[in-house]
Amino acid sequence: MSSSSLHETCVNTIRFLAADAVEEAGSGHPGMPLGAAPMAYVLWDRFLKHNPENPDWPNRDRFVLSAGHGSALLYALLHLYGYDLPLKELKNFRQLHSKTPGHPEYGHTPGVETTTGPLGQGFANGVGMALAERYLSGTFNTEEHPLVDHFTYGIVSDGDLMEGISAEAGALAGHLGLGKLIYLYDQNCISIEGETDLAFTERVATRFDAQGWHVQHVEDGNDLDDIEAAIEAAQDATERPSIICVRTHIGYGSPQQDTAAVHGSPLGTDDLAATKEHFGWPTEPRFHVPEDAYEHCRRALRTGAEQETAWEDTLEAYRETHPDACRLFLRAMKGEVPEYEADQVPTFQPDDGPMATRNASGETLQALADNICTLVGGSADLAPSNKTHLEGYGTFQADQTGRNLHFGVREHAMGAVTNGIARHGGLLPFDATFFTFSDYMRPALRLAALMDLHRVTVFTHDSIALGEDGPTHQPVEHLMAMRSIPNYTVLRPADANETAAAWRFAITHDGPVGLVLTRQGLPILDAARIPDDAIERGAYVLEDPDRAPDVTLLATGSEVNLALKAAAALDDENMAARVVSMPSMERFEDQPASYRHDVVSPDVPTVAIEAGTTRGWHHLVGDDGAVIGLDRFGLSGPGEEVYEELGFTVDRVVNTVHDVLEGQASPTVS
Repeated sequence: MSSSSLHETCVNTIRFLAADAVEEAGSGHPGMPLGAAPMAYVLWDRFLKHNPENPDWPNRDRFVLSAGHGSALLYALLHLYGYDLPLKELKNFRQLHSKTPGHPEYGHTPGVETTTGPLGQGFANGVGMALAERYLSGTFNTEEHPLVDHFTYGIVSDGDLMEGISAEAGALAGHLGLGKLIYLYDQNCISIEGETDLAFTERVATRFDAQGWHVQHVEDGNDLDDIEAAIEAAQDATERPSIICVRTHIGYGSPQQDTAAVHGSPLGTDDLAATKEHFGWPTEPRFHVPEDAYEHCRRALRTGAEQETAWEDTLEAYRETHPDACRLFLRAMKGEVPEYEADQVPTFQPDDGPMATRNASGETLQALADNICTLVGGSADLAPSNKTHLEGYGTFQADQTGRNLHFGVREHAMGAVTNGIARHGGLLPFDATFFTFSDYMRPALRLAALMDLHRVTVFTHDSIALGEDGPTHQPVEHLMAMRSIPNYTVLRPADANETAAAWRFAITHDGPVGLVLTRQGLPILDAARIPDDAIERGAYVLEDPDRAPDVTLLATGSEVNLALKAAAALDDENMAARVVSMPSMERFEDQPASYRHDVVSPDVPTVAIEAGTTRGWHHLVGDDGAVIGLDRFGLSGPGEEVYEELGFTVDRVVNTVHDVLEGQASPTVS
């Protein structure tokens, strides 16, 4: 078989493994794989540095299928190139418990670098991966020992580039000159509703050129040599990220070519047979793989092992000359936090207060950065307000490898870029913004939780008490919205010492964490009153009366101080109140019933206090308790006045307790 015939055989094998998988499942997206198989083949066969037998090899090239609906294409590649994805899994595409879910899921399928499907997220993840590569190479590499030296590749679609997140992330990548980021743009000009010019007529190449990208065009998406030449040129453009606009045809070779019908539905028996006949491919059996295609593609098992062995030799030489740095690097790439000790987190004294928890977070973060060289991050242009600037550690720019990332006013991209940094490995990233703008980050944070990524977000200006910026900036529903994300941990500390403990938890916790912090100053609790496992447990008894309590005051964040004041006022009336601080509702709900009942006794009426929506509290207070919250938007004015105007006062808490004990309270007091 001639070389060109072999390559064509491999491309068609990819096409029909994907098309057969979709047909077998009765659902999926065959159009993109039929059109994009040639570019994917050229990339994987001639450029991608990877070892299918070790998908987590640190110096592999990263490949992101941002167009995650084309997952069948990725699964075909993984199978052909020798990853642990047997043919039976392609036959079980989209079936329950298979390794081939409808959209790629990191941690579920060997070789999948990141979870994609929500369009644009993978685009921004790739930017984060390229950023991490740049930072780690600048931190650990020597001229003789290039430990971190790889590309980040991706396939992006028309839909990815319609999403605003791609404009944000693209602008950042261009500004930073991420020259090892190369995207192939599957420009098939079709989306679900029809031709893309129904809503998308911008000059994409001009956009990316303006953002500082290296831009190329391949007019024929089936021309393997032109695709290869474009990727080579992109690799040479070392000071700019690259995008290669490849004109493809969705559903190429099928009766439905260039129509929206082939985007998200199986071809059907007749059209699939016609497509196979067009390419001279056997119509039966399904999932046909010629032996020469296997033989050719699975050379990657040999070449990948050789590449990894050569890297191991470099690593060993590095270990001999730079043992401490090598130890740090290896620990970091394993997901550990090198050089971290719990006593690096500061302790605050009551006499230091009042202190905003955002300020306590800033001091804690600085102390952690002084000891953890892999802690990097930044804010969406709010670092002075979020208190997230790391003093003395420089800025990450095109010509600098500092630890302070400047994301610009780009929360959408920031969340997904941070996910990409975390997915790359080797770094513990954080990002930051005002809590109300968590709405802009929610898709990325949801994916961070789905992937169980170790990353931290600092959310400041946590409630109506931020004051003068008014209801547009005063979060009300956000705490419950964030708590509702499975596997995402929300921490709203009551003071500086709880904030330090929250950071201690976030540094060592395996999954994503959001710290929700105040702008206003709060009294500092005696650290001795806060148990070592306060954050891990989610809630604890902060103050207990000297007799059986008449009521439990359950509060979070700034409202814990209000609960303490109300307990004192109730004591003056000879009423006994237990005060419970609950920095994390989710952590508390995960505790055994015995612990939860020890802290919040079902035999004692409970009044919950939080400056946010009351929805989501009633299961904790029961029918005999009450929730003091806010089921409306805030007001513009000085924070203390807004707080009081909207009813967060000692008198209101005391009166609610009276009503509860007299059986007259409404379950919601907002």
